[in-house]
Amino acid sequence: MLAAERKDLLVTRLRREGKLVARDFAAEFGLSEDCVRRDLRDLAAAGLCHRVHGGALPASPAIGSHAKRSGIVPESKRRVGARAAALIIPGNTVILDGGTTGLAVAAALRPDLAVTVITHSPVTAAALTDHPAADVIILGGRLHKRSSCACGAAAAEAACGITADLFLLVVAGVHPKAGLTADDPDEAAIRRILVGRAADTYVVASIEKLGTVAPYTVVGLSEVAGLVTDAPAGHPVVRQFGDLGVSIIQA
Repeated sequence: MLAAERKDLLVTRLRREGKLVARDFAAEFGLSEDCVRRDLRDLAAAGLCHRVHGGALPASPAIGSHAKRSGIVPESKRRVGARAAALIIPGNTVILDGGTTGLAVAAALRPDLAVTVITHSPVTAAALTDHPAADVIILGGRLHKRSSCACGAAAAEAACGITADLFLLVVAGVHPKAGLTADDPDEAAIRRILVGRAADTYVVASIEKLGTVAPYTVVGLSEVAGLVTDAPAGHPVVRQFGDLGVSIIQA
């Protein structure tokens, strides 16, 4: 089997099964484990998988610049944004995450909804400039340009001084075993703090993020109240989340 054929097969298997065990794949196709591991290293370098001990998991496609991510499944993000916005009740203090999904939530807020929105994303804050009833608080810090969010020590210190009723969390990867993951350690750290500052946290995830992994852990599934997604009830990751006791809110 040619190297290109092996790699195509590895990617196909990952997408279909949601994980790959190097030892099992090698035995099935009469390959050496070292050969499979080399292929997985190459695929990981190309952003096509996330290597873990003994194999690999699907890599999140939600990694890259804000402009690049804005073109990924925009209708899915619109649906989950609208459903997540419906979780907010008048008078709430809500931490609203950044990214293109955070923007979708901001766009879906009813104009008559009196709410306090706290965000570490200047892009999300700007999207609420013309909202007639939202009081917007921006957490400052070093601007992480790829995500257009504030990170670092100053943002962490500001985050530790707030409390909220609800955090609508946006992450790069949502996986039943790996949990909730981000593509940058500073982004993971600030979101981890924000989870601890809210009474309830809901993950807002468009369908392409389900079953995928990014390099840095935010929190495990036990730390969130539920998942807002437009993936159908029969989606394998949705079923696994349900089996783990995670509340699923269908968009």
